[in-house]
Amino acid sequence: MNYWLLLIPIISAFIGWVTNWVAIKMLFHPKQPVKILGITFQGIFPKRQDQFAVKLGKLVSEQLLSFNDIESKLTNPQNLQKMMPMVEQKIDDFLRIRLADTMPMISMFIGDKTIEKLKTAITAELEALFPSLIKNYTGSLKEQLDLEKIVTEKVKNFSSDQLEDILYQVMSKEFQFVEVIGGVLGFIIGLVQVAITLLTA
Repeated sequence: MNYWLLLIPIISAFIGWVTNWVAIKMLFHPKQPVKILGITFQGIFPKRQDQFAVKLGKLVSEQLLSFNDIESKLTNPQNLQKMMPMVEQKIDDFLRIRLADTMPMISMFIGDKTIEKLKTAITAELEALFPSLIKNYTGSLKEQLDLEKIVTEKVKNFSSDQLEDILYQVMSKEFQFVEVIGGVLGFIIGLVQVAITLLTA
């Protein structure tokens, strides 16, 4: 038996690992276009950074942080009801304490029953008013705050190093898995080559 054949799986594993390692590196490098024999080479992410920024901006504004979803959550009756006890407490404090400080003459003629009636009436008006106020506010905010544009410009302005660091932080385990699986597949292919060589010898 030729013991040199045993090196084939090891060499194949090494080649498989190196191939995938190079492929991952080529996602980010070269960061600037480089011409070799008339062919331009550039890392996929640096080359597609502007397109990536536009897609991410749309994704954030339409799916992840939609103003319509924010408005829906804020105007949800159940969420408004959770807020009303605090509103009632603020109204009660105003009628019992601050009104007496600012308009002492009026407060002298307002008893507990009147305060409760006023508090109930004001709370009901505010509860009915809040949804339209929130809708107007979020509509105005949406016009002033273009999330898609902000995210797109931020990502476009990332340096290649920043983009690489971010993606490595998010996908480092996946990149390592790709490298390892390249080695494993290379080793298996090497074993198959050895088996075929021995069977045909």
